[in-house]
Amino acid sequence: MTTSSVKLLGVWASPYVNRVEIALKIKSIESEFIQENMLNKSELLLKSNPVYKKIPVLFHDEKPICESLVILQHIDEAWPSGPSILPSDPYDRAIARFWASYIDEKWYPLIVDFTNAEGKEAKAAVQEKMSEGNLLLEEAFIKISKGKSFFGGDRIGYLDIVLGSLLGWVKAIEMMNETKILDEIKMPSLAEWDGRFCMDNVVKDIIPQPEKLVEVYRKYINRKKATSN
Repeated sequence: MTTSSVKLLGVWASPYVNRVEIALKIKSIESEFIQENMLNKSELLLKSNPVYKKIPVLFHDEKPICESLVILQHIDEAWPSGPSILPSDPYDRAIARFWASYIDEKWYPLIVDFTNAEGKEAKAAVQEKMSEGNLLLEEAFIKISKGKSFFGGDRIGYLDIVLGSLLGWVKAIEMMNETKILDEIKMPSLAEWDGRFCMDNVVKDIIPQPEKLVEVYRKYINRKKATSN
């Protein structure tokens, strides 16, 4: 699709940036990727997102839009001719936004807490909360997908992008902690969805391989230790 000016400021390893990349690909929108340095934030980032100073930032006709969930909704509304990202029904759209907030504010932070927890008891306590959250997501998928392949129905939609963008890091955390977060036995529907999502042509070249993300995380920890010494 021909666009006047679309640029994306971010880093390849960010799941929130990956969300925007997936949405742009679904809509067949050509864009320029601007690599950000999060250790030395650019003037462009600080000027474009002075409140949070975070990526991603989407520039549409030179106007900055911040926060990944907001950007997804903007893309869907600004380019209505492509496949829909959000559900068309107002109630379904509200439900999708509710679960997107849950994923970002409750579910994924628990996974980060699990990574940072020290000792078996601390990790076990967080893992119990994670299991509860996983069951909620399993039930939500069954209800929202209505027996189809994705949250969005027959193709990837808003909630698929929101949750699916985190899968690379989820699997990296699984590797580093020798555990299983998306358990095929406890959450079979989501585990099958995971496989379909990651193999979809829209997604498979965007979500980073977990091995590469493990490298990124270890480099980050080493830099953090070097700085604190």
